[in-house]
Amino acid sequence: MYGPAVVTSNSAGGAPAPGGLVTIGQVREAASRLRGVLRATPLTRADAIGRVVGRPLVLKPEQLQRTGSFKIRGAYNRIAGLPAETAVVAASAGNHAQGVALAAALTGHRATIFMPATAPLPKVQATEDYGAVIRLVDGGVDECLAAAEAEATASGAVLIHPFDDPEVIAGQGTVGLEILDEAAEADVVLVPVGGGGLISGIATALQGRVRVVGVEAAGADAMRRSLEAGRVVTLDSTSTMADGIALKSPCALTLAHVDALVDDVITVTEEEISQAMVLLLERAKAVVEPAGAVGVAALLAGRVAGSGPAVAVLSGGNLDPLLLSRLVEHGLTAAGRYLVLRVVLGDQPGALAGLTTAVAGMGLNVLSVDHHRAGLDLALDEVEVLLTLETRDPEHRDEVVAGLRAAGYRVDLRR
Repeated sequence: MYGPAVVTSNSAGGAPAPGGLVTIGQVREAASRLRGVLRATPLTRADAIGRVVGRPLVLKPEQLQRTGSFKIRGAYNRIAGLPAETAVVAASAGNHAQGVALAAALTGHRATIFMPATAPLPKVQATEDYGAVIRLVDGGVDECLAAAEAEATASGAVLIHPFDDPEVIAGQGTVGLEILDEAAEADVVLVPVGGGGLISGIATALQGRVRVVGVEAAGADAMRRSLEAGRVVTLDSTSTMADGIALKSPCALTLAHVDALVDDVITVTEEEISQAMVLLLERAKAVVEPAGAVGVAALLAGRVAGSGPAVAVLSGGNLDPLLLSRLVEHGLTAAGRYLVLRVVLGDQPGALAGLTTAVAGMGLNVLSVDHHRAGLDLALDEVEVLLTLETRDPEHRDEVVAGLRAAGYRVDLRR
């Protein structure tokens, strides 16, 4: 655990325990309220990935939850307790937006959601399809939150905060109750961290019976920095593909929960996230958004102590298919599965055929070949060939480069 953090909450929801923390009783009440609303997401063993990371692994597939993420849990728990006809507002890059929109539709409340103008179109469309009014805002989630707060003040609507609310935290904590029921033997539970609502709820539910480790994107590590400072720290900016956890700051309420109940918070890089996404696709057949893959990324990077059974919470799977294709390519490259080479050849008949014969002799699959006769560093009698090859891993990639150079080719490795 970390040093003391001051806890205050701006939320009007729920009744926190003395000291400001949500109680296990509130989480159990949320579970009762959510009965019949949630889709079952039973834990699944991931033996193939477990062999890669070197320990038993179980996945909590919240990408299969209604709206494609865990967010319906906290949103419904909060909205279901509001008086009839109460309008609600929220701010989100997509997952909380969909959770609030569906919860509002199920309970008969009008919802207005503020989303970044750059939010993926499928997330915006899905939120609209659940019946919410969408307002796009220039900037990120933090700017959307400011706009939603202003709207709530002006209109009298209730702000459904994505994490600074005890009832939202209690709802998210039902994930932890399910983990206890199905994987009580786990050594560690890995939880994505943005604002901190999910990990606060899960840690409350687990009550210290299982080690809890939060995972942030390195380019959005506000919780880790806040823990180190002993107060809420606001980042100047965030830089990560994991938009679901790209928050500039947690809140005092979630910071206090993490400080008191969470064992560690670690970070992962963009390359590690994309590698984890590819691994989940290949070995677990799971389509998971970047934020949902950070727990597996931490295991893959060797940053989680111990060798006992681990549970990785896959927090969501709302991913633009166009982005997915780019992320898969990025992940394959980071994992050493793609190799892009620049080879300079003499501009003479048979030169390209000789190169492709050499590549075929190494048992390589050629994904693409680009042939150019113009370049800043090409002589009049030279051509440039860009080869994209499929390789097994970084070691195999290095072997290919060394083999082509040994065969007399001028080879540059493109990253």
